[in-house]
Amino acid sequence: MRKIWWKILCIVIIFYVIVMGLMGEVPHLAIINESIRNTYYHVALWLAMTTLLFASMVFSVRYLIKGRINDDDIASELAKSAIFFGILGCLTGSIWANYTWGDPWPNDPKLNGAAVGILIYLAYLLLRSSFEDEQRKARISSVYNIFAFAVFIPIIYILPRLTDSLHPGSGGNSTFGSYDFDNSIRRVFYPAVIGYILLGLWLAELRIRMKRINRVREEIPDSAGHVTH
Repeated sequence: MRKIWWKILCIVIIFYVIVMGLMGEVPHLAIINESIRNTYYHVALWLAMTTLLFASMVFSVRYLIKGRINDDDIASELAKSAIFFGILGCLTGSIWANYTWGDPWPNDPKLNGAAVGILIYLAYLLLRSSFEDEQRKARISSVYNIFAFAVFIPIIYILPRLTDSLHPGSGGNSTFGSYDFDNSIRRVFYPAVIGYILLGLWLAELRIRMKRINRVREEIPDSAGHVTH
């Protein structure tokens, strides 16, 4: 029970977010209207994604310091969970943009930066797949992962604030906090972020286990006594 309590918590939180996100009370805002509910999905997914990418970067640093392949396994799988959330974030954001701005993908610095950020991390996965030697793959991809996060944060959270952007909090636009980001939103939004982070960790844990099982299988001698690689 001690090992699965957080998974049970994750299921409960996600269920709560889905139900309250669709049926809970929300403030009535001009232009945004009922689409403010997408805050629980689009915005929360991106915050969870950023948290997972930060954790992935930390484990890449740990690998470069200690040289343990397990740290690289964790870093790569956390990045995959984050990319998955990033793609979902782009999809939910496109739906929101279509209803609010009349275009699923307007020429907006933050949207374009999000696309570039996803491509940067897709390139990280492509880089990993181009090496067969595990240690070499881990070293090079760990360095890339660290620099990828250092580039990702400015293009997503800093540069859009310095230019004209449709997004709240960017280009001189007001943040959600200046609207009615009241307790009715907070009661669902913050649990949503926690739930998505736990879900991302859960997905990463499953893939890490599979990777380690496959690694052990490759080292088991066959019937002739040869070790397969």
